[in-house]
Amino acid sequence: MKIVNHVGTSTLTEKNGLLNKRYIKEFAKAVAGLQNDGNKVLIVSSGAIGAGQGHLELKESPKTLREKQALAAVGQPIIMAYYYAYFAKYGKKNVAQLLLTRDDFDNRAKYINARNTLNELTERGIIPIINENDTVAVEEINFGDNDTLAALVAAAVDADKLIIFTDVDGLYDGHPSKSNLIPRVEKITEKIESFATGNSASGKGTGGMKTKLTAAKIASISGTDTIIANGERLSSLKEIIEGNGTCTVFDAGKRFLEAKKTWIAFSKKPKGNIFVDKKACEVLTKKGKSLLAAGIVKINGDFKRGDTVTVSDFETKKDFARGLVNYGSPDLHKIKGKKTSEMKKIIEAAEDEIIHRDNLVIL
Repeated sequence: MKIVNHVGTSTLTEKNGLLNKRYIKEFAKAVAGLQNDGNKVLIVSSGAIGAGQGHLELKESPKTLREKQALAAVGQPIIMAYYYAYFAKYGKKNVAQLLLTRDDFDNRAKYINARNTLNELTERGIIPIINENDTVAVEEINFGDNDTLAALVAAAVDADKLIIFTDVDGLYDGHPSKSNLIPRVEKITEKIESFATGNSASGKGTGGMKTKLTAAKIASISGTDTIIANGERLSSLKEIIEGNGTCTVFDAGKRFLEAKKTWIAFSKKPKGNIFVDKKACEVLTKKGKSLLAAGIVKINGDFKRGDTVTVSDFETKKDFARGLVNYGSPDLHKIKGKKTSEMKKIIEAAEDEIIHRDNLVIL
């Protein structure tokens, strides 16, 4: 079994911001146990900025990008030093560090290289420890939260399980202290999404249950089960993986995307939005056809040929697909709503399709 474990800042650090050495030691022991059982294990680890803040004894959290980047540079080697030490203690001397940005997933060649590296490491019994490269990431190339990064890693390596450790036992149908834990979710519906909030419970992480549900969506459509569990329950990790422990399990969807379409749907960051009429929406979703100019009503964003765009229903404004566009936004503004024969009189058109069905993913 291939397992991606994500541990967040709120779990890795103490209240004073310093790294929780006891926890990292127990986490390394639990992960080493998984590998000893024959599993291939990857770790997505947050905490670089928090570790840097704690090490420098700063009372206030960083506010500017340059402050965050500087603290990440201080904190990342501190985290890795502890991982190296504690994994070695449990017989795992070979661990690796990978620092990634969104651009490493957006660019197809970089994506394949990253995937191949991760797979080669796990084949050799080496445990990859992955984090966002906060020292260079800017808004245009960051993930926003490591829950998303973990899901993208799980999709890239075709993981069987994605485990997201946090500071609560899982998803509740209300406030955790007053409500019931939801043990299993077969499908993420609007009702399930309504139970999630966008804020980190501890105030130290960048996400909350909302980002974890987004990660579960990505993993599900990629064929990976997602488990949200309390990071303090490491002693029952094997039971959690089997779905028997105290946690919430999000089942993998019955419809899995092939590798290329998973990359289109989630790894490439959309550069724009195309709104289509009701007829085009039905043709795309029910008949598996390509998108033609005639069905386009409105265009948002500035994008070029080969970029990823989101396709939305013009009436409901609901996003329902993503795809690689054959024409840039300047040309699409000229030809939207036009028949193919008319389109070719307006611009120099090489393809009839705006988005070919082979490069289109229904979400």
